[in-house]
Amino acid sequence: MGSRIGVLLEVNCETDFVARNSDFKKVCKELAMQVAAANPMYVSRDEVPAESIEKEREIFKSQIKDKPAEVVEKIVDGKLNKYYSEVCLLEQPFIKDPNIRIKDMVTQLIATLGENMVVKRFARFEVGEQD
Repeated sequence: MGSRIGVLLEVNCETDFVARNSDFKKVCKELAMQVAAANPMYVSRDEVPAESIEKEREIFKSQIKDKPAEVVEKIVDGKLNKYYSEVCLLEQPFIKDPNIRIKDMVTQLIATLGENMVVKRFARFEVGEQD
């Protein structure tokens, strides 16, 4: 990204054997590139504050008020899933292959390595960004 963006990423695994594995390192690097490119706000759906979810629900409902109530809920749920795919790292489509989500990529690595791993947190820094 032109040396303007930096990412710190914490991915935990159970042994140092896995931490030294080239597949593990490759996925960690790709996760960092994902954070740099897609700029997620949270790791997973569980981290999204309830107030944010409710605010988004109200916005979505106001956009489709002329529909029947049961249809509105289904549409709102669909829009909320889209929202999660934009703001949650594990829900995002992988930048190199949009047909696979990040959580599927992590699950695939867990199956390959035979050991659990967890994306704990990340921080994204951009030169010139005000915070």
